[in-house]
Amino acid sequence: MTRPDFVPPSDGRSADQSTETARVVMSSGDVSRALRRVAHEILERNKGSQDLVLLGIPTRGVSLARRLVAVMAEVEGQEVPCGALDITLHRDDLRRQPTRGVEQTTIPAPGIDDKTVVLVDDVLFSGRTVRAAMDALSELGRPRAIRLAVLVDRGHRDLPIRADYVGKNLPTSRSERVQVCVAAYDGLDEVRISGGER
Repeated sequence: MTRPDFVPPSDGRSADQSTETARVVMSSGDVSRALRRVAHEILERNKGSQDLVLLGIPTRGVSLARRLVAVMAEVEGQEVPCGALDITLHRDDLRRQPTRGVEQTTIPAPGIDDKTVVLVDDVLFSGRTVRAAMDALSELGRPRAIRLAVLVDRGHRDLPIRADYVGKNLPTSRSERVQVCVAAYDGLDEVRISGGER
């Protein structure tokens, strides 16, 4: 039975849930280690947590952002502001896709002006989601810098966008499907790949 709050695993392409046989490319342990490493890399590059804000891109990016700041709090001994940034109305495929529900945007109390904002997403694919996120962010304030952290970079960019922090680079073909599961929505942490040339 499907949970009422179930969100199909992300694939970096669409919200469809694949029924094909998929192979696991990141286990729960792999996901945890990748997030811990990314959190440390963010702190190191930022020289600590000062003036740092993490914003997750719904849906799974929000959960990943919360987990990153939990690791940062362990290291720094203080909370790093964390929120959510909905991009729905800034997407460039609204006319072609089915109607999407608008998610909540939550900007933490310090705001984003003159802060280093790290956008967090599960999969980096074409780059269009990140472009939409930057458009959405520009309406909310003026960060000092915008960085991007993703759990998986699967390649095949349509736009000149790259991630600053990557949990795993995963070479794929365009016909393959990358599915990211996170415990908060799917009951487990896992990255799977399916499809492709037979």
